[in-house]
Amino acid sequence: MSEFTPHSSPIDTGWIEVIAGCMFSGKTEELIRRLRRAKIAKLNVKVFKPKIDNRYSDSQIVSHNEQSLPSIIVDNPFEILDLSEDAQVVGIDEAQFFSNDLIDVANKLADNGKRVIIAGLDMDYRGIPFEPMPQLLAIAEYITKTLAICVNCGNPADRTQRKVASSERVLVGAADSYEARCRKCHFIP
Repeated sequence: MSEFTPHSSPIDTGWIEVIAGCMFSGKTEELIRRLRRAKIAKLNVKVFKPKIDNRYSDSQIVSHNEQSLPSIIVDNPFEILDLSEDAQVVGIDEAQFFSNDLIDVANKLADNGKRVIIAGLDMDYRGIPFEPMPQLLAIAEYITKTLAICVNCGNPADRTQRKVASSERVLVGAADSYEARCRKCHFIP
């Protein structure tokens, strides 16, 4: 059975693609791959990330394996609407750091004929769905679930294990604060 894949540019319609998974599973890497292909196709691409995410760069989306693309930093998802009027493809990284307003923004962009590609954590460090990702997954035409490798046992990992003491739901960090775990090896600190 062949898998249907989206066109590089919407034909008389827009759509939403969501790339979801745990940390270190390649979400941003996959987002960058799709956005680079759209640029090769000479499409007008705009890339956005939340201001809170300054782990690797203030002006780029950056994967854990150091791939990067220039991006526009925004505080509020509604800024994306104004800043992407001329875009054909809109990339949004770290969706879990945005408010639920991102759902309306993504729908409006797709309704305006844009290809919208969104990447983000689907669960927090406790294994609880991380808004607005569940709602974005529900409205997306295309969904990609990425898996990492469990650092304890080598099984496919779909959980993010927090390694530092904090009960804050949002704690921006990388390998210093988190690691990938499978269902069996994940625990809530």
